[in-house]
Amino acid sequence: MSEYRPDKKRVAQSFSAAAEHYDDVAVLQRQTADELLERLSYITIEPQTIVDLGAGTGRNLSLLQKRYPHAQLVAVDIAPQMLKQAEKRYRHDQGIKRWLPKQPRLQVLAGDAEAIPLADNSVDLIYANLALQWCDPKRCFSEIFRVLKPQGLLMFTSLGPDTLTELRQAWAEVDSYPHVNLFYDMHDVGDAMTASGLADCVLDMEPYTLSYNDAMSVMRDLKILGARNVNEGRRRGLTGKQLMQKVISSYETFRQADGLPASYEVIFGHAWKLAQSGQCRADDDSVYIPISEIKRL
Repeated sequence: MSEYRPDKKRVAQSFSAAAEHYDDVAVLQRQTADELLERLSYITIEPQTIVDLGAGTGRNLSLLQKRYPHAQLVAVDIAPQMLKQAEKRYRHDQGIKRWLPKQPRLQVLAGDAEAIPLADNSVDLIYANLALQWCDPKRCFSEIFRVLKPQGLLMFTSLGPDTLTELRQAWAEVDSYPHVNLFYDMHDVGDAMTASGLADCVLDMEPYTLSYNDAMSVMRDLKILGARNVNEGRRRGLTGKQLMQKVISSYETFRQADGLPASYEVIFGHAWKLAQSGQCRADDDSVYIPISEIKRL
């Protein structure tokens, strides 16, 4: 697995700054969240404790509460301002129901998926929509395994390396700095899941494409989302107008009939914490086997 270490302090700052207007442009996040919830509907589980890991502004909290009305919900996010928005939204969505007796309360915790602020074996279901791509897979899946109860379930989406390939290529025509965030591919994710001890892991990829009028709109939406460049080797300082115009011109070569595409490689996955470690497989039935389990002949 190649090493990619995003600047976590910058991640937290960027998403906190974006919290107020995040939902205005979170089109992809809504689409993948709904698909992930749809996939969850095919799995039989009655969780007592659910963690929305990387909860963001909390859109999915009430949806999870509606599906599992007796479950205790925990919202975890690295950005404190996101959690404030999540708490406010949840109170609004629940309305008068939150004052009813025996109504589960929302617990809000600031924390990183690489250091989840919860006890061992304490969670039945972890739901993580487009959050784990900001983490080191080995660390976050090890943490997820730690906090899940036996028979606990992880449902998640993440982003693969072909995400925003048009913008990446446009910048590559201008300089050699990484201007678009790097992400791990599905095989690296599968290896990390297996190594953590998670079992019966299933992974597949779905392409999503958003269309824009111009390249500046793509970059503007990414800024509003808080998805800023967090690569450690990123270029420092402001980008000049002449350089930006070159990027815009390069991006224009990707124009299609419905506008400029912004492509996303979305990885969907789920896995269980079982007594015995298992294998991870992709949708093409390939099996990921930890190197430690391969015996020498």
